[in-house]
Amino acid sequence: MNLASHVLGERYPGRVALICGDEEVTRDELAARVARAAGALHSMGVQPGEHVLLVMRDTPEFAAAWLGAVHAGAVAVALNSKLSEADYQHIIADSGARLAIVEEGFAAAHAVFEGLNIGLPAWRARLQNADAPPPFHAAPDAPALCLYSSGTTGRPKGIVHAHRAVLSIGEAFRALGLAEGARVFTTSKFFFAYGLEHGLLAPLAMGLTSILSADWPDSEAVIGIVERHRPHAIFSVPTIYRRLLAEQPARLAAFREVRHFVAGGERLSPQLVQHWHAAVGGELLNLYGMSEAFCACIMTPPGTSDGVRTGKPFPLAQVRLLDGQDRESAPGEPGVLWLRHPAQASGYAHLPEETRSQFRDGWFCSRDLFVRDADGFYVHQGRSDELVKVAGQWVWPAELEEAALGAAAVAEAVCVPVPDGEGLQRLALFVTGKENAAHAAASACERLPRHKRPKWIRAVSELPRTATGKVQRFKLREILELELGGKG
Repeated sequence: MNLASHVLGERYPGRVALICGDEEVTRDELAARVARAAGALHSMGVQPGEHVLLVMRDTPEFAAAWLGAVHAGAVAVALNSKLSEADYQHIIADSGARLAIVEEGFAAAHAVFEGLNIGLPAWRARLQNADAPPPFHAAPDAPALCLYSSGTTGRPKGIVHAHRAVLSIGEAFRALGLAEGARVFTTSKFFFAYGLEHGLLAPLAMGLTSILSADWPDSEAVIGIVERHRPHAIFSVPTIYRRLLAEQPARLAAFREVRHFVAGGERLSPQLVQHWHAAVGGELLNLYGMSEAFCACIMTPPGTSDGVRTGKPFPLAQVRLLDGQDRESAPGEPGVLWLRHPAQASGYAHLPEETRSQFRDGWFCSRDLFVRDADGFYVHQGRSDELVKVAGQWVWPAELEEAALGAAAVAEAVCVPVPDGEGLQRLALFVTGKENAAHAAASACERLPRHKRPKWIRAVSELPRTATGKVQRFKLREILELELGGKG
């Protein structure tokens, strides 16, 4: 089989596959571009199983090159254009790649990839005279793509997924009942599993039209795309929805025509769900997944969203919650989520210890804490490695964050443990929002038991984030430690 030929196939003839600005690309046109891209890679000596790195914007040109690498039997690796030079160097060494396609404008990537980089002008010239070979016939378990995770600490980890992963994509679209020809808009970039599944591969496999945002989308760009292209469904992250709510209500008029809104990548809150519904009349659904599974695994069924419950597992996702002694957690009791999914990776590339730690007997340990309620809904509680013991009692920082977000003046809230002057763990809460955000957060947290209230609350203009958008909690901790100067 071949992942690229599977998603393109010969189904849905004549359908528009991709829309990007003024450009529309039909499925037939995309299939031809993909085959030529595979031919261009063959002409440069790329062999099946080799990694091809891509540092490009999310355009039809990227889609053709990425799928072309898979079509040729290579392993496609889309990379974040905002990574550090050290991360790029690590990925080159880790992947063993001999070729990188790098778009103009990404200076850091061009500097690091010198010697194995082909820029877009040279790549386009190769495409002009390239043959269009048939797709490489790969074994279902042969590698097709690699995602490089980028957490808040540590080097990116290579997560390789096989061609068979494509057989499990698109469950969120089916749950929403999206019909052939529906237009979907995904704000997450294609180097994320979330963006790659819902913005490229699943729409192609299911005959949908994907609306692309070439660059990193801000509120202005998202509003413009929705006004112009009228998507039936939007897949984004809570941060984007919060930023949109800061716009004047009249600017969100086009969103009232969108049928489905989905949020992944971060925790939702009841307040965000309520405010979004009040602003545009639509239900904001939660979607949970991870790079190791590639496909989304848990979703809020339409009509049930309250901002608290994450949702119920999709049919293809097997989940279980285990306590600290590897015993099944009872309903209502927290446990670490273990997952088994057909698209799941077998481990981390070149990291045997971490693979043994999180992959066991076909199951993957997410390290996320969940509670399963009496109705079968799973409720995300935070990370198991973020539990903090305060005054002898365990506290989930996410509980404080949720309380603070109950204040209208608070846009974002992040809680981190910080040692006080006596070396005891205490809680610090950082918020963004209006001028009175810190005061509003303090009032909201007064409702919590005393041991759960933050010792320090600080308002910041913005939260420090990684290149992939994850909050860098350690930097917030450093800000407060520097301020306290060891005084606590």
